[in-house]
Amino acid sequence: MKYIFVTGGVMSGLGKGITTASIGRILKNRGFLVTAVKIDPYLNIDAGTMNPAQHGEVFVLKDGGEVDLDLGNYERFLDINLTSKHSITTGKIYRAVIEKERHGDYLGGTVQIIPHITDEIKRRIKDAAESYTENGRKADVCLVEVGGTVGDIESMPFLEAVRQLVGELPKSDIALVHVTLVPEDNMGDHKTKPTQHSVKALRESGLHPDVIVGRCITVMSPSTKRKISDFCDVPSRAVITAATAKDTYEVPIEMEKEGMASVIMDLLGLGERSANNDWYRMVTVEYTNRITVAVVTKYGVEDVYISIKEALKHAGRKLSTEVIIKWIDAENFTDADFADVDGIIIPGGFGPRGIEGKINAIRYARENNVPLLGLCLGFQLVVIEYCRNVLGWKDSTSEEMGPGKHVIAILPEQENVTNLGGTMRLGDCEIDLKKGTRIEKLYGATKIVERHRHRYEVNPAYIAEIEKAGLVFSGSSGTRMEVGELNRDSFFLATQFHPEYKSTPSHPSPPYLGFVEACAKSKRV
Repeated sequence: MKYIFVTGGVMSGLGKGITTASIGRILKNRGFLVTAVKIDPYLNIDAGTMNPAQHGEVFVLKDGGEVDLDLGNYERFLDINLTSKHSITTGKIYRAVIEKERHGDYLGGTVQIIPHITDEIKRRIKDAAESYTENGRKADVCLVEVGGTVGDIESMPFLEAVRQLVGELPKSDIALVHVTLVPEDNMGDHKTKPTQHSVKALRESGLHPDVIVGRCITVMSPSTKRKISDFCDVPSRAVITAATAKDTYEVPIEMEKEGMASVIMDLLGLGERSANNDWYRMVTVEYTNRITVAVVTKYGVEDVYISIKEALKHAGRKLSTEVIIKWIDAENFTDADFADVDGIIIPGGFGPRGIEGKINAIRYARENNVPLLGLCLGFQLVVIEYCRNVLGWKDSTSEEMGPGKHVIAILPEQENVTNLGGTMRLGDCEIDLKKGTRIEKLYGATKIVERHRHRYEVNPAYIAEIEKAGLVFSGSSGTRMEVGELNRDSFFLATQFHPEYKSTPSHPSPPYLGFVEACAKSKRV
């Protein structure tokens, strides 16, 4: 097993996750099987209870793990399916160590950061790396992104664990990549001092970078690279520019140009292999069409909807159609705001804020034959809108939103839940699709597996009446309704599951493909 550790300095939000995923893509293009681990130094057990407006999207893994959005990037870039063990948090580590102490596993010893916390970190990293298989084949390389910024108190135990691993593993089995900021002054000159100080802080942790990735707006000059090389004791060829790209999927291409592949493969003794260029051809496809899609949002932060953005991009590339997103505030819009859009998406979310606006957007799409895709909460609101405005049940609502006719009710197993973390219906679930429906035609199958993250469902007491009125529940999981659609030419479909979680550039999500294709066919402007 080869390990690549990715750390960050100067400031957060530099793009360590994209850098990590891009290195993985470079190796995958050469035939290596790659897996990935994300370390988040916060005390939360997972990302499930964190405010998405502050932290970004909560990504859901196949086993139901609620994790940082970077794991979504790993899955999309690498075409892999990760599990909860690939997400390590301070909360998980400390809980495990304390539970062992309570159980008596430490034989009366004093429990300390070193060795107990660091040993647990190392154990989990190795377990995630060595247990990953694909078609019976074990991974060749494990990427480990250490969240936070070097120098943060929260990251210190993890950096110490990495330091210990560097001493325990053969030199050719481990590489350390450090991502830093290389800003430009008013004259356009790159400034290297932030990188120098960041590397100094990393060295104080006992770690020396093998590769430095400089995040900057424009490509660094050879002289700038030499300066970083001289001050940070890294070969010039191992100083890699990560200039801002117009599309994150093009970052591996730019890193290839910078020589990242040969540097990493030399460090890990992986020999020489030519790259398969299918990825590069796929992500640089030329668009022959353009559509505008409205996403009706209640959070106002684009990173909350990163999987939706990427799924639209995947479908657009497959159909050579550029997708422009128009963000619509669910609490502040009029029907006129939809005049220039070719389709409408109603994404997921929690709580009553913005709900009436989303319902009005669904009404507009249905009445004006505008292609619509509802997701999770969006599926539930499609049902509520239909009940209110077609069946005439004006007090229709969700049990989540308050009193009224609860056409959307809480899942039976959620009724007495007191702990909010990790208790929703989460992860992969098998779904049956009705033959001859739009959703069955999109998937080309009557059984599918998709990921979930919800507490509420269509109330079984009203299903028959709703279907009699024309809204077809074309997908189900046992007694639970999973897909709703209208039998008409225009695209009007909603899913209780989140199809965007499994969408990748190589395998675009079928509902998104159908939606983008419908938008292109019914282009309004």
